[in-house]
Amino acid sequence: MQAIVCHAAKDLRVEPGNEALPLSAGQLRVRVARGGICGSDLHYYQHGGFGAVRLKEPMVLGHEISAVIEEVGDAQSAFSVGQRISVSPSRPCGDCKYCHEGLLNHCLNMRFYGSAMPFPHIQGAFREHLVIESNQAHVLAPTATLAEGALAEPLSVGLHAIQRAGGVFGKRVLVTGCGPIGNLLIGSLRAAGALQIIAADLSDSALACARRMGASETHNLRDEPEALARYTADKGYFDVMFEASGSAQALRDGLTCMRPRGVVVTVGLGGDVAIPLNLVVGKEIDLRGTFRFHPEFAQAVDLLNRKVIDVTPVISHTLAFQDAVQAFELAGDKQQAMKVVLDFGVPDQ
Repeated sequence: MQAIVCHAAKDLRVEPGNEALPLSAGQLRVRVARGGICGSDLHYYQHGGFGAVRLKEPMVLGHEISAVIEEVGDAQSAFSVGQRISVSPSRPCGDCKYCHEGLLNHCLNMRFYGSAMPFPHIQGAFREHLVIESNQAHVLAPTATLAEGALAEPLSVGLHAIQRAGGVFGKRVLVTGCGPIGNLLIGSLRAAGALQIIAADLSDSALACARRMGASETHNLRDEPEALARYTADKGYFDVMFEASGSAQALRDGLTCMRPRGVVVTVGLGGDVAIPLNLVVGKEIDLRGTFRFHPEFAQAVDLLNRKVIDVTPVISHTLAFQDAVQAFELAGDKQQAMKVVLDFGVPDQ
């Protein structure tokens, strides 16, 4: 079995991985079909980690995958060999205090694929074969492609962010940062009934994707740095803001555009930033974080299966998994790529 393993910054190898263990009841053996390269995967490849999180041992990358079931561990299972599925990488323990409170994304013993947060690291899903728990499997409709199935995970991130905002129906929304997460969030906002979606970024190609995903209007802040100033009159314009770039400047500029008692959800990870508390206090703004997801994964697959959200505009390139280094280099070039998908050699049916 081949796997995509990161040994250190800029040291990515396609090499033999550990063979999957025998199945237990309630488990499935799957053949990985497609895998989306995430921003966290890129951080491991480019920098050997992010923030205080560092690679301390070789780690298989990847957590955005679709697959085909090869073997079922329980004769009474609702699943069958040959089914095409999207695989949730979220594996909470179910026993800690946060799991008992229903905050499964904050599980103290989370086993999230491709994470160097704990040690030993949680090995990822970019490998040809994988054993999963049945509750991780979500069946894809015949009309959904395997590539679309691989994007259920980043779509879930946007859905959880909307849940953290407390609803967006009929509201004016600002999205800053139109990478894969930002653009999938825009598609989710459109499906959730947002009245107006204004998108801001520094890239024309990213903003073109935003328009395809449902943005009402876009602004390139590299070409027009003061474009958001028009939304600051009368104490602000937007009801909700999603900051998906990780930029301190984007957050500060967005706060000036918020209406009193607006909600700002920070999606991007930008490290420590200075926040203009005078704006937060003076306009009674709610500033909220959002972290991963859990129940939203099933919702994401359902939306994909029913064609409520079309994620295909976000997929810019597909490369064979054997060309992992080339794929990761391409994914790191934001002028060329949006979402790069790895093909593990399983044909769409």
